[in-house]
Formats: sequence, C-alpha cells, structure tokens
Amino acid sequence: MEGHVPVLLDEVLAILDPTPGGRYLDATLGGGGHAAAILAQAGPEGLLVGIDRDPYARERAAQRLASLPGRVEILAGRHEELDRLLDEAGLEALRFDGILFDLGISSFQVDDPRRGFTYHDPQAPLDMRMDPSQPTTAADLVNRLSVHELARIFKEYGEERWAARIARFVVERRAREPLQTAGDLVEVVKAAVPAAARRKGGHPARRVFQALRIAVNRELEGLADGLRAAVERLRPGGRLVVISFHSLEDRIVKRTFQDLAQGCTCPPGLPMCACGQVPQVELLTRSPIVPSETEVARNPRARSARLRAVARVLEGQGAE
Repeated sequence: MEGHVPVLLDEVLAILDPTPGGRYLDATLGGGGHAAAILAQAGPEGLLVGIDRDPYARERAAQRLASLPGRVEILAGRHEELDRLLDEAGLEALRFDGILFDLGISSFQVDDPRRGFTYHDPQAPLDMRMDPSQPTTAADLVNRLSVHELARIFKEYGEERWAARIARFVVERRAREPLQTAGDLVEVVKAAVPAAARRKGGHPARRVFQALRIAVNRELEGLADGLRAAVERLRPGGRLVVISFHSLEDRIVKRTFQDLAQGCTCPPGLPMCACGQVPQVELLTRSPIVPSETEVARNPRARSARLRAVARVLEGQGAE
C-alpha cells in the first residue's frame, strides 16, 4: 500500500477504542489503513466490514487485510447504501461497536494519473470517477453542461471566487475543441483567473478539480442519510467517527450530528414532554479534531482533515 497514509489514525483509534472480538464497519474502506489498525486491535475474534465503490480500492484493501487475524467482509457500494449492502450480505441483525467514515480521496487514487483526479499531470484524462463503471466523467460535465450549471458547480462545490468567469472560459474553449485532459482544463482555469489571484491560495485549478470530483461522484448526496443509517447500526454506546476534508462535508456532518443529539424541543414550563424527542447520540467532539503539526509535516495531504464523533445513546438515556 505504498503512498497510502491513513489520516488521524491515532485519534480514530483513541475514540473507537477497538476491543478484542469487537464488530466494526469502515464505510469508506479506501486503502484499508484505518481498517487494518482497527482489525489488529479487534483480534482473531473481531469482525471488520468494509464498504467502497472503487474496485481497485477494494482489491488493495483485501490484500492488506488478508494477513491480519479476524473476519473481513468487503462490500461493493457507496457508504449511503450501507443499510441495503449489509442486509444483502446477511448482516441485517449485526450492530457495530464502531463505525468510521473517512470521506477523503485516497492517495493512491490521486497519484494514479489514469484516474484523472490530479491537476499535476497535464496528460491525465478528465475522468475522476471513483467507480469506473459509472457513466459520467468530468470530461462529460465540462463539455456538456451549460455555463450556468458549470458556474454553480464551481461555486457551490469548490467555493471558487471566479466560478462564473471560469465557466464562461470553459464554454468558449469547448466551442473550438472539447476539453479532454487535465492540462486542457488547467490551461482554461489559468486563463480565466486574473494573474494577481493566481499568485496566492495554491494551485489555481485546485477548487475547480475538487468541485468536478464532488459532482462526478455525487459525494454530498446522501451523506446525511448515510450518517443516520450508521447511527442506527451502532449498538448502544457504539461510536461513529467521521473524517471530512472540506467545509461542505464538515457542515453536513456537524449539522446531522447536532440534529441527532438534540433532545426535547418543547417550550419550558410544560408539565410533560409533548414532542417525545430524545437524543439518539451524544456528541464526543464539540469542535472538530484536526491533525497535529507533526502529522501535517509527515503527510501534507492531512492538512484539511476534520474529525467529528458521536456515541449512540445508551438504552433509556435521555428518555425521562
């Protein structure tokens, strides 16, 4: 697993606290780095279920986990499909001691130019699909969507200041010839972004590539539903840990956790609760945990990581 470094690994293990014989779900298996560390602590009687949409990631993770003790089940699909995937695998009755969502893209995906995630290789195709069997690529989006839809994607998913201008330049360029490579798109972005803006904030195409990747893979769709389904799959006291890598993801995670942790919303002074709402989780992180300076120095890609965690409320807790 050269090049794959699990982010915030010590913090994940500290919160999940894997125990011998425990049952754990890695809903975004990736290269299997977090899963391997969890399974090593769960021991021969432990169970690790991993979910990933990327067949290459599943293959890599299977190789990595094969030498470890314990039972491993790897399922093909998206994390928001975990209910269906677990049911179809005959695990409908299973409740987990801990669940992990690592929403970032794996290093081996970025570093393989054939996958089209990187803006550093000008010959890389504009692909960006985590699941190569899905039909829509980044090239399809930039060559087919309207200028207004492209601007929306760049603004909403990339928080790109120059979204409208970049979208206009993309449409003007594709009228002459389609954009096919990362270099084609980088060239258009550099032409669209004023020189003064290009001199700060990192690579000028970074936000556009992020936005297209999110759009191609529908990364934000179903995230809140997936988190709620994961909570339902926890045993009482079980813990859910989520690592996000940009503000859009973190905002969804934060809001979902706050909603699940909210108890009675009745006005004060009522003789008894009328809404019947009880908290489903307890917040374990009031503010997100971020990587240490040491980790960032060792793995610069960890810089934007944010970790939030909750615990499933114990039976009867909060039900008075």
